[in-house]
Amino acid sequence: MEKTKIALFEQKQVRRVLNKEKEVWYFSVIDIVGVLTDSTIPKRYWSDLKIKLKEEGSKVYEKIVQLKFLANDGKYYLSDAADIETVFRIIQSIPSPKAEPFKLWLAQIGRERLDEIQNPELAQDRARKYYELKGYPKSWIEKRLRGIAIRQELTNEWKNRGIKEQTEYAILTNEIAQATFDVSVNQHKKLKGLNVQNPNQNLRDHMTDLELIFSMLGEKVTTEITKKDDAQGFVPCQSAAKRGGRVARNARLETEKEIGRKVVSKENFLGLSEKKKLKN
Repeated sequence: MEKTKIALFEQKQVRRVLNKEKEVWYFSVIDIVGVLTDSTIPKRYWSDLKIKLKEEGSKVYEKIVQLKFLANDGKYYLSDAADIETVFRIIQSIPSPKAEPFKLWLAQIGRERLDEIQNPELAQDRARKYYELKGYPKSWIEKRLRGIAIRQELTNEWKNRGIKEQTEYAILTNEIAQATFDVSVNQHKKLKGLNVQNPNQNLRDHMTDLELIFSMLGEKVTTEITKKDDAQGFVPCQSAAKRGGRVARNARLETEKEIGRKVVSKENFLGLSEKKKLKN
């Protein structure tokens, strides 16, 4: 499974994770219930609905799986999840005026994923449009997209070498960041005025050009070291991460010496959408 992704339906968050082996999205049932019912306690609504479905002899609950979703406190917790087919069956059990538009929204998400499997460039195009709509500079966008590709290559290597848990991915990522910038991911986020516990505030979406470049360098070198060492398991991958980060750190220090300023910056893109609106 991939890490939690956030999708928005009428400005409400719906968490989802991708099963790469099946190429299927799994959605947080609690989030879906919250969207459809506007309940202040969607967990209770879903609990009552599960009892009702069982009494009616429905097989829906048998299709529910337990997956870890990122919560607002920045930690992962097990919660009920369902694929699109099962979600449609759940929706039929919830009287809601939002049911039909939500079904259309789900179908679009599923269609987009199938399109991206057949043509991976579509995913990059969608990401580019997202950043353009936010108002990011084009030169920054190209670096960000390149960084995403390098990051994907690295995480694929980790996955193939026995890294499975989200906590392990997070630790390895932090090892590279700490070695590259001499600050942890959370320290870097705090420096930029970001909320550490907000999963929607991605540090890389607020990096400067130089920060992106050195992040890419650290992760690309880590990938190459991992391959060269044929690292298997967490500890060898951790060693490769530290060494890859140190290579990027040395380059950063040389850069800082030449340009006369620190690379790690307080600059961020908070409020970028509002700034774009004012310009228009």
